Amino acid sequence: MIYPTRMAVLAAAIGVPVTLLVAMLFPATWYAGLGWPLAVLTLVVADAVLGRAQASAVLALPRSTAVGVALSVPIEIGIAARRAVSAAQVALAPDPLLAFADAAPLDVALAAGRGAGTIAMTPLRRGTARFGTIWVRWAGPLGLAWRQARIDGDRSLPILPDIEAVRRQGAQLFHRHAVQGLLAQSDRGDGTDFDALVEFRSGVDRRAIDWKQSARHRKLYAKEYRTERNSQIVFAIDSGRQMSEPVGGIPRLDRAVSAALLTGWLALKIGDRVALHAFDSRPRIASGFIGGAGALGELQHLAARIDYSGDETNYTFALTTLAARLTRRSMIVLFTEFTDPISADFMVQAVARLLKTHLMLIVVLRDDELETIVDRAPKQPADVTRAVTAAALLRDRRLVLLRLRRLGVHVIESPYDQVAERLVEGYVDLKRRSLL
Repeated sequence: MIYPTRMAVLAAAIGVPVTLLVAMLFPATWYAGLGWPLAVLTLVVADAVLGRAQASAVLALPRSTAVGVALSVPIEIGIAARRAVSAAQVALAPDPLLAFADAAPLDVALAAGRGAGTIAMTPLRRGTARFGTIWVRWAGPLGLAWRQARIDGDRSLPILPDIEAVRRQGAQLFHRHAVQGLLAQSDRGDGTDFDALVEFRSGVDRRAIDWKQSARHRKLYAKEYRTERNSQIVFAIDSGRQMSEPVGGIPRLDRAVSAALLTGWLALKIGDRVALHAFDSRPRIASGFIGGAGALGELQHLAARIDYSGDETNYTFALTTLAARLTRRSMIVLFTEFTDPISADFMVQAVARLLKTHLMLIVVLRDDELETIVDRAPKQPADVTRAVTAAALLRDRRLVLLRLRRLGVHVIESPYDQVAERLVEGYVDLKRRSLL
């Protein structure tokens, strides 16, 4: 593709008043005024011919990246021309999964026909980003014509759930809560699994004294317990319409996936088994239970398959299907979002049936937008209407959460930037209390 540069357009525009002036002063030879634009056009064509070259581009994509994590992708440009080209511009075809840091083309300086640069981008959603087309353009030696090359190819970048929080916070949270599994230690006194018979010492619960063994040895002995292993943890993730809405620039669904991965990593380290269940209007992903400290990669790729949906969530269908798959008591961690009282009522009914056999933990993100609307001082009559509507929605939300707590459901309502840590704390607390 060939088209004029800004310099060529300005040169042609400058010739317009000259052409008009010649036509006014010399009406009989008005066509002489066309010499300027024709000269500019001739120079543009000559510049385009002189700038003929073969362009190539190599995009060094990583094997995968995480949603919400800024990424710099190196790109190498090569332009083989008779006359040396000193600079070029590069642009990538847009992709809805990515946000480029700069909308303008990337300027690349060339030396001996080759150059390199980096394109900054941020993945917005999970999925597979496609880089099918790379556009490269360079100016001719006169600077009057752009030559543009389109380089097609099959380039893809898998965008996976963000596990940076797992790497960054995992070990810190593990040591903070002193959970058995990673270190050669145990939670003495926690759990219900018998571990050892030890001599009674100050601080040990007197209810743990084994009177029969104490009488036999004529010394007080107490039973020591350890945290249970091999528990079943199911992360049930609602991927419906409301979970696809962004909060803090990232969809609620991705916030939930990151929190599930961090908690899943901890559960796998402890020795529990983890499963993933994603649903919207119907179940979409129903994995089996996996175990072992090395299973985090499998859990991450399972979570990467959870797609965004515009469907309304069907709690009855999804949770009934989940209950039919579980053959023993499990802990079900449900990530969801609700504003409609009718759908929330269906959720409460479905959860109540699960509570007969399983332990339920529901995680919702605090709706900061509604709280801001309620707290903001009104400036216009419409602001009052918005505040009243937002207050009603928050009231309905609190009533639903209150109903769930009265049923015996453990509820975590967290700010979006603290949900992973709050969920880990809730999981560890339930383990310590031997509720699973």
